[in-house]
Amino acid sequence: MQELAPRPMGAINWLGLWTLYAKEVRRFLNVHLQTVGAPVVTSLLFLAVFLLALGRAVETVNGVSFATFLAPGLVMMTMAQNSFANTSSSILISKVQGNIVDVLMPPLSALELVAGFALGAVTRGIMVGVATIIAMAFFVDVQIHNIWAILYFGISASLMLSLLGIAGGVWSEKFDHIAVVTNFVITPLSFLSGTFYSAEHLPEAGRVLAHFNPFFYMIDGFRYGFIGISDGSVMTGVFVLLGVNIFLSILCYRMIKTGYKLKA
Repeated sequence: MQELAPRPMGAINWLGLWTLYAKEVRRFLNVHLQTVGAPVVTSLLFLAVFLLALGRAVETVNGVSFATFLAPGLVMMTMAQNSFANTSSSILISKVQGNIVDVLMPPLSALELVAGFALGAVTRGIMVGVATIIAMAFFVDVQIHNIWAILYFGISASLMLSLLGIAGGVWSEKFDHIAVVTNFVITPLSFLSGTFYSAEHLPEAGRVLAHFNPFFYMIDGFRYGFIGISDGSVMTGVFVLLGVNIFLSILCYRMIKTGYKLKA
């Protein structure tokens, strides 16, 4: 009779990482109308309201039509919000229901846990973004100027918000706490990032403050990928998002590694 032995996993538990990632993806796909369909409808409503309210007063921004300028910002805002919602809700619900142990018990390192949660949220962000772009293409002239900028800023922004969602979910002890992060961090930074306007039209102090907002760079770079126009330096945005993602990755790793608010 062959003796049973532990399954060798190597430096990375690829099977465990894939299982966690698949679990996170299936989690939002099971309610796809809520997690993918609803954000698309919300973005279209934002587009309709702004075009109806300001379409005649603001016909062009930075040399392109207001609708063409607005669409990429709305897509990016939708991607960011859904990436954050995916990780934060997954971790917080597991903590509230008491089944977070089902994730902590398997032989997964802190790095693998962070990667599994984050990649699942990035997948949701990208799916929502693609669906929103396709829906908006029926109403707006969607152009593609630089596909690499679209991919880099889209993926980097989704990763940044997914990591922020992990940190927020681990820190939060109830839904009121995560609502604080959403209402006082995510929403203000999104709305003050140039989603609905050009930062060049702000007063000098406003332009300076905008350049300290990492959300500004993710939206500005993403918009550049579509229309070829940016309010700031695209390369600065590349390094800002890279730096923020490295910092958040280390923060999330340390929070999970030490069991911060996860272990009794």
